[in-house]
Amino acid sequence: MPILQRITPSVHTSSWQQALAQAIRDPKQLLNELNLPEEYLAGALAAHQDFPLRVPLGYVRRMKHGDINDPLLRQILPLGEELAQHPEFSHDPVGDENAVVQSGLLQKYKNRVLLMMTSACPVHCRYCFRRHFPYSEHKGLQKHYQQALSTIAADNSINEVILSGGDPLSLSDTYIEELIQALADIEQIKRVRIHSRYPIFLPERTTPELINTLSNTRLNTVMVIHCNHANEIDEQVCESLSKLRQTGTTLLNQSVLLKGVNDNAESLIQLSEQLFEAGVLPYYLHLLDKVQGAAHFDVSSQRALALIEQIRQQLPGYLVPKLVREVAGLAYKTPISHSSF
Repeated sequence: MPILQRITPSVHTSSWQQALAQAIRDPKQLLNELNLPEEYLAGALAAHQDFPLRVPLGYVRRMKHGDINDPLLRQILPLGEELAQHPEFSHDPVGDENAVVQSGLLQKYKNRVLLMMTSACPVHCRYCFRRHFPYSEHKGLQKHYQQALSTIAADNSINEVILSGGDPLSLSDTYIEELIQALADIEQIKRVRIHSRYPIFLPERTTPELINTLSNTRLNTVMVIHCNHANEIDEQVCESLSKLRQTGTTLLNQSVLLKGVNDNAESLIQLSEQLFEAGVLPYYLHLLDKVQGAAHFDVSSQRALALIEQIRQQLPGYLVPKLVREVAGLAYKTPISHSSF
């Protein structure tokens, strides 16, 4: 039997899909929703043309009305600053395009591969390192999974598969269940790792069907969520994370250090504390990937090291995330230390 012949995308519409369909896609609507002045509209509309706005209403409701500097808002609000060109920034800052093995399959690191599941995402983060990724060249991702999984099965050195995108949880529960089963059918695969912002941005996505899939696979399951600020974690998010944790899935968080969002010790300490209370272990704190359009978020290595030192003085070691950057072409995330620059 072909590895993936039974997988077909579902057409069923669930509550999370309905919530996603109601996401804000118009900068003017976003400003109105938050009682912000229209002086920001021109820049927002210009940046929106380059990289469209998309944000679920539930996430917007966690923002402070009337505050243009709200740390959640800054992550998703298009700004005219994004259109400035910076010579140190590029369209492919982490070398994704050079890592493509075949359509939908990337390999940067030993013993593990990444399946580019979909271009769809619940939110368009303004600092996204894949904001310029040529998804149009990978339109046949779903059609090519048979070939991708055959390639994985033929390489005995691969023991972990990373599901990424976009966001892999943008696909249906049926699709995800059958894909994970197909991966479990490959003998040498030990782990499946899911990178997703849904537990934070659209916690309704943690459906009984998804929980059942994660609970009933022989594979060790890891979910890496992406939370940058403690204000992102509300009661519904905690409920979602609790359900995921009960499946036996290891929950890790990776954050990006962002100017005006979390570039102070107090915010990072609160984030680590809130994550751990919700059952998530702080894992990585990334320096910004230098993607064109995100230079206004950049924080220097020196500043980042000073922040980590302050955090270390106030938190136990297991709550201090590893400070790293991704360098295109290297076979691992690069730890940042005083000796590294």
